[in-house]
Amino acid sequence: MLGRLALAVGVVIVAVAVLYVGVGGLSAVAKTLGSTLSGFVQGVTATPSPRPTQLVVSDPPSVDAPGEPYTNQGQVDLVVTVPRAVVGDPAYKLRIYLALQGQSPTPVSEVPIGATARTVVPVQLTKGINNFVVTIVGPAGESDKSPVVLYVLDQSPPGIKVTTPKDGATVNGTAVDLKGRSQARTTLIARNAANGATATSTAAPDGTFDLNIALASGSNKIHIVGTDPAGNVGNLDLTLKRGGGKLTASVSLSAYSIPRSSLPIRLRVVADVVDPDGNALANTQVTFTVSIPGIPTVSGSGTTDANGRAQYQMTIPRGASAGIGNAAILVKTKSFGNTTDQTVVTITK
Repeated sequence: MLGRLALAVGVVIVAVAVLYVGVGGLSAVAKTLGSTLSGFVQGVTATPSPRPTQLVVSDPPSVDAPGEPYTNQGQVDLVVTVPRAVVGDPAYKLRIYLALQGQSPTPVSEVPIGATARTVVPVQLTKGINNFVVTIVGPAGESDKSPVVLYVLDQSPPGIKVTTPKDGATVNGTAVDLKGRSQARTTLIARNAANGATATSTAAPDGTFDLNIALASGSNKIHIVGTDPAGNVGNLDLTLKRGGGKLTASVSLSAYSIPRSSLPIRLRVVADVVDPDGNALANTQVTFTVSIPGIPTVSGSGTTDANGRAQYQMTIPRGASAGIGNAAILVKTKSFGNTTDQTVVTITK
């Protein structure tokens, strides 16, 4: 097509030259038209010069999420990873956005992209929730935002409150359950200065905790230290007195004197357990042991109900001998220690 176009232009030039030959203008016209044709052909046939293109950043950077978002430090480091295409390019920068609770993201700083894919950017925190996102900006515009990275600046020590028992209370038992409330996920360590005993617990998501710690005779000064997820430390002291009450248990039988002629017979053994304050002790395990003349000793276990009672049943076989046997119980607790009781059972002739 280009050849046809050049041929057509040439025909036009010849025609015009013939027109002007009579006036002696051929040389000037030909020169002018030749220059015009040369420029036209060059314009049509020349390869366009390449224009510089700008890199369009479509992939957003990524930001390492912290292992623990709560912190008591006013400054943290954002570790940002960028696509390889922009590593070390001075034309591109990282733009840091911060959104506080209830607010829209706002640019807070711009920093150059480093010589490697990872760039560390120090940022200041504001009390409470801090949501960070990062973009890449350059001559071609701004990339999409990175996923949100959360930090929570908390510089207040956790409150610690023991709800039971009250400070100064008398506790009848070898140990005590300290029940209370603190900041969620706070680690609590209790130490009894009277005997060196310690106990550790972590507050539940609702802030409740339970610390079981051994008591010494007399006065017990207990110091509790709580460390919240941000690293802040709170303290609480309370004093408890160990009372003189004791754990008690009693055993009873469905029959104490059994004629040998009535064998076999079902024997029921009953345990009643009372805590040092005189209250029925529920959910406590009891071990039963029954020894009858002429047969092997048998044992079993049971758990006290809401009334502090547990039961065990066995069959005394026909082969039992006349004589005196016994039934015993053993009660073990974490808070009140252990106790036992026993009674006699007789097989008569």
